[in-house]
Amino acid sequence: MLVERFSMAAFASAIEPLRLANREAGRELYAPSLWSRDGGPCAASNGVVVSVDGSFADAPELDVALVCGGIDVEKADHVALTATLRRLASRRKAIGSLCTGAYVLARAGLLDGYRATIHWENLASLTSEHPDAALDAELFEIDRDRLTCGGGFASADMMLAVIARDHGAALAHEVAEQLLHPRIREAGERQRMDLRMRLGVAHPKLLKVVGLMEQAIEEPLSSQELAAAVNLSTRQLERLFFKYLGQSPAKHYLRIRLERARALIRQTSMPLLTIALECGFSSASHFSRAYLDGFGKPPSAERKPMIEKAAAQ
Repeated sequence: MLVERFSMAAFASAIEPLRLANREAGRELYAPSLWSRDGGPCAASNGVVVSVDGSFADAPELDVALVCGGIDVEKADHVALTATLRRLASRRKAIGSLCTGAYVLARAGLLDGYRATIHWENLASLTSEHPDAALDAELFEIDRDRLTCGGGFASADMMLAVIARDHGAALAHEVAEQLLHPRIREAGERQRMDLRMRLGVAHPKLLKVVGLMEQAIEEPLSSQELAAAVNLSTRQLERLFFKYLGQSPAKHYLRIRLERARALIRQTSMPLLTIALECGFSSASHFSRAYLDGFGKPPSAERKPMIEKAAAQ
């Protein structure tokens, strides 16, 4: 199920393992079909246009329906797609998503009571919209008849897990070999590189403090609390941050919170004040000043183009 501006990486990574499984088995194990909102060709986020088999409404009794999301999926109209997914789900068909397709499933109520995941960049916004959903940042989740993954190359790992489940680990490994995918990653692995790789540092106390910062967004920890967590004085913590990251702990922490706020502004319709409070700012004015200093424009200017775009559609 392709939505406009779908992720080509997630799409190709999901469909190629199925093609190779058929080839390695010497028979048709999987018969993928493609569907779009109006039955016409669908453009990916990279501009490549893909032909489809028909419209969402025309989709037959598929065994599995996977929504391939992409850019701005949360802002589009998914009425026809939602109706098709609910129809298939009511008949006990498996439903899933690639990349940001979990937005569609969550808003259709199809993830209620299921473990699920979405691309890490969209996790905070979807969790804010659906606080009762069991969302996490793992590579993929297969929970009964729901299959979700973070997209990108995690789509391949999820499909390899499906192939192993359906036809055995040996076939899944043969497919992985053809893909030059030397290690099939497990569902429980995390999507993002660990902090050591992301920051390019290996100091354990610094990594622990940054990890605490990323976890405590709504109620930021004080410099004293962060320092005490790693048995350092606040002065020692300052020196550690300047040595390895070239800035103070407070500035690094602020950037983490602002990045979270920008994601929520871009991906949700939450009021700016709510976003400010969720990201640890005491008031809208405080948030606006910090955002302007950090990104060169106020939060209202970040959202204005999206409002205008939605009004034009």
